[in-house]
Amino acid sequence: MRRAPDVSDVIYIALLRGINLAGRNMVSMAELRAMFERVGFPNARSLLQSGNVVFSCTGTTTAKLERFLEAETHNCFNLPVQYYVRTMTDLKKALRANPFKREAMHAPSYLYLFFLKDAPTPDSVRKLRAAIPADESVKVNGKVAYVRYPEGMGRSKLGSTVIERRLETRATARNWNTVSKLVRLAEEL
Repeated sequence: MRRAPDVSDVIYIALLRGINLAGRNMVSMAELRAMFERVGFPNARSLLQSGNVVFSCTGTTTAKLERFLEAETHNCFNLPVQYYVRTMTDLKKALRANPFKREAMHAPSYLYLFFLKDAPTPDSVRKLRAAIPADESVKVNGKVAYVRYPEGMGRSKLGSTVIERRLETRATARNWNTVSKLVRLAEEL
C-alpha cells in the first residue's frame, strides 16, 4: 500500500550514476524500489533501468539525501553508487531553462542534461567550450549542463569523461525525453 504524500512532503528525483551500464553494477528497479521502501520512502517509483527514482519525504537537503542513499545502496547492494538528488521543482526549472528549445521539440533524444555535483566555475566552462566539436553545443546553467549531440551521444568525442574533466565536477546525464518523463512521474506522485 502506498502512502499519500503529506502536505509538508517534497517530491525528489534520485538520479543514480553507474548502475546497469554495459552489464556492470546490475540492480533491478524492483530491488531498488524495495530498498527505498525499507529505508522509509514507501511511495518510490522508478523509471527505466538506468536508475531514476521518484519519491517523497519531509523536506531535507538534497545533499543529505544523496549521502544517505549512497550509504544505503552500498549496504544493500555492495555497490559504490553516486546519487544526484533534485527536487521536482529543480527538474522543472531545468526544463524551462533549456537553451535548445528547437532540439527539445524536434530531436529530444539528441539533447542531454548533465546534472552536476557542483556548479562549475566560469573558467571551467571556458575549458569545456574549447573542447566542443564543431557541430555540438553546450550551455551551462548552474548545476546543469545542456549538451546538443546532432549525431548522437554515442558517436561524440564530447562524452561524460571530457565534460567532467573540463567542468571539474562529477555528473550524470539523461536525455530530454527521460527528464520530461521524470517530471510527469513526479507530478503523478
